[in-house]
Amino acid sequence: MKKITIILTAICAVLAFGAQTGSAQSKKKPAAEWKKILTPNQYEILVERGTEPAYNNAYWNNHEKGVYVSAATGDVLFTSDDKYDSHTGWPSFVKPVDPSKIEIVKDNSYGMVRDEVVEKSTGLHLGHVFDDGPADRGGKRYCMNSGALKFIKK
Repeated sequence: MKKITIILTAICAVLAFGAQTGSAQSKKKPAAEWKKILTPNQYEILVERGTEPAYNNAYWNNHEKGVYVSAATGDVLFTSDDKYDSHTGWPSFVKPVDPSKIEIVKDNSYGMVRDEVVEKSTGLHLGHVFDDGPADRGGKRYCMNSGALKFIKK
């Protein structure tokens, strides 16, 4: 009886811990579901954490006024007021519209450590953030993939 009680207690503890740490995971869709919703390019960038070619993407040279929303959820992430020409070939912003909509996680891919920007509600890859942005505007460069975004003109 004592062994059963210990085993049940251990199982309950594991389940309780899993429920706490897995709560963010439960909001995320399986890759197969995203594949049905996203274009192949969006899927490669958002789910597979790909990077589109510099100077060969939809928004690097976009100078129109408007907002940039998540290609996956439609949530507003960035605005043209915070976009600037970083001379990198990707759309770059000094800040997100609402910092609670994104999350910064460590990315150890390609033999380097970078700060990856993911959409908080989905965990999908948007781009990276660097500390080489305009000093007078906070010093950050949110270097995003156009394929992770959709532009809505004002």
